[in-house]
Amino acid sequence: MSVVAQTRRLTAIDIGSRKGGTPIVSLTAYHAHTAAIMDQYVDFMLVGDSLGMVMHGLETTVPVTLDMMILQGQAVMRGSNRALVVVDMPFGSYEESPQAAFRSAARIMKETGCGAIKMEGGVHMAETVRFLTRRGIPVMGHIGLTPQSINTMGGFKVQGKSDESAAAVLADAQAIAEAGAFAMVVEGVIDTVAREITARVSVPTIGIGASSDCDGQILVLEDMLGLSPRVPKFVKKFGNLGALIEESVAAYADAVKSRAFPGPENTYTKKV
Repeated sequence: MSVVAQTRRLTAIDIGSRKGGTPIVSLTAYHAHTAAIMDQYVDFMLVGDSLGMVMHGLETTVPVTLDMMILQGQAVMRGSNRALVVVDMPFGSYEESPQAAFRSAARIMKETGCGAIKMEGGVHMAETVRFLTRRGIPVMGHIGLTPQSINTMGGFKVQGKSDESAAAVLADAQAIAEAGAFAMVVEGVIDTVAREITARVSVPTIGIGASSDCDGQILVLEDMLGLSPRVPKFVKKFGNLGALIEESVAAYADAVKSRAFPGPENTYTKKV
């Protein structure tokens, strides 16, 4: 009788315990097949609302719906079995009240099976974070540059440059940590402020366009693979998949036009 060892999926508690330890590795994920590829290398995958931009060609994350997040969350869960899967709460699904946020978060967790949700906001969202965590919803925070708020922020602007901005971001980080978030994404924050946040808060910080001194890092998968047409300045490309896809499609098109495809090995033939 053979025994099949089951892989234990990482939890929010596992990630939360990594404060000050080995840097936490994370990437966004939207598909079952890419989730399966990266599962052994990352500690958590974020099903980010950035899918609206990288998958659907939207200008911002604002139009993304709860149904869109749930659909892709289900795909990522099917493709992975080790990494913690965190699903973004999209714009309009949690801001109204803690109760509305709980209904949205509970639906995400029940319908996807994910281990946590992520929500943007600082001091003004601390009450909601506290409400959710006390009711069994693990919450990852997101402070600094919050893409869902670009219409009030005036665009994708780096945060923490002025003394006033730096103080506000620090206050947001402390409020979210004290409210019970197990970790927080720190996006688009100048190095010195991101470093200070990491030193002050008791939970892991996950940088994106922030300090390398954060407790971990995250990038949008399509950005680091060279698939996105517009990539933030801070992104380091670790691949050039866009060019490879274009080259492969061009070769396929040439093969079809020259009648070199399909070949005998790619067709069904009648056995005599």
